[in-house]
Amino acid sequence: MASDADLIGRSLDGDVDAFVEVVERHEAAVGSYLVRRAGRDAAEDLLGEVWVAAFESRRSYDRSYSDARPWLYGVALNRLRRYWRSRPAEDLVADVPDVATGWDPWSAVDLGVDARAVLRSALTRLKPEEREVLRLVAWEDLTAADAARALGIPAGTARRLLSQARAALRDAPGVSALLKDRNSAKERHR
Repeated sequence: MASDADLIGRSLDGDVDAFVEVVERHEAAVGSYLVRRAGRDAAEDLLGEVWVAAFESRRSYDRSYSDARPWLYGVALNRLRRYWRSRPAEDLVADVPDVATGWDPWSAVDLGVDARAVLRSALTRLKPEEREVLRLVAWEDLTAADAARALGIPAGTARRLLSQARAALRDAPGVSALLKDRNSAKERHR
């Protein structure tokens, strides 16, 4: 199977179907990322914009990287930023969407609501760049180095930002109590 880098190279040589294969490989992941960040309705339009922008900028792709997913997340993030800047403030989706929608390790629903509120509050206290690296690593399953590629920053900076984000979350008010409650619930269900 050809790498993304090979497919992008072939598309630059005139094989349009090669870029379609890159799209097919990463459409679900990039689409899910956009849904989590902007909501389902906006994500559908944004996804099309991402593919157009990626196709138009494929010459800038560093083909020393075989996997294009981090680069595509960077293109998607740029489309998201443009989208947010163009929206009236009252129309914007909250910067930090519900954390892990559908995930509720606590038995009582109100505990889950409280937990999401605590986590949402803790996430909003992070610096924006820490939050971006954390989202890419935790929600998009990228490595810190791949998150760095997506954000256009050095890998060491991404690792530092991720470390700072994790430390800030551990130290955030209410988070340690949530972790203690979660671990207690896990032990009760064993």
